[in-house]
Amino acid sequence: MKFEISNKPLSSFNYSSLTDIVLLLVIFFLLTSQFVVHTGVKVQLPGSKTNEKSIQSELAVTLTKTGEIFINTKKVDEQMLTNELIKLKKKFKKNNLIIRADKNVVIEKLINVIDAAKAAGITKFIIETEKKVEL
Repeated sequence: MKFEISNKPLSSFNYSSLTDIVLLLVIFFLLTSQFVVHTGVKVQLPGSKTNEKSIQSELAVTLTKTGEIFINTKKVDEQMLTNELIKLKKKFKKNNLIIRADKNVVIEKLINVIDAAKAAGITKFIIETEKKVEL
């Protein structure tokens, strides 16, 4: 049996296999993009014209507009806030606290959180804001 070998270039290219691969990639990225979950408690942060990108920290307190207090994603009573911050400060050996307060939170709640953090020995505070969009 003799096979014929030809060294001529193909006159046409079949794109069907290429389009199959591209379509599968598009479907894959569409499906996996739905699984990206933003962790944390949803709050509407106050706006600031001069906000800077905040650093990630294991010590983050969130105040919701309903008055609930969360350390990271764990709900905490105001009375237990100092004790929880002491535990986390010892665990992560961090001295800075990020405060994410809803823009409708009463300022007294924010002051209570700062007082609890100072009682826990935390001396550096960052109040997280969103970039204010100017029209």
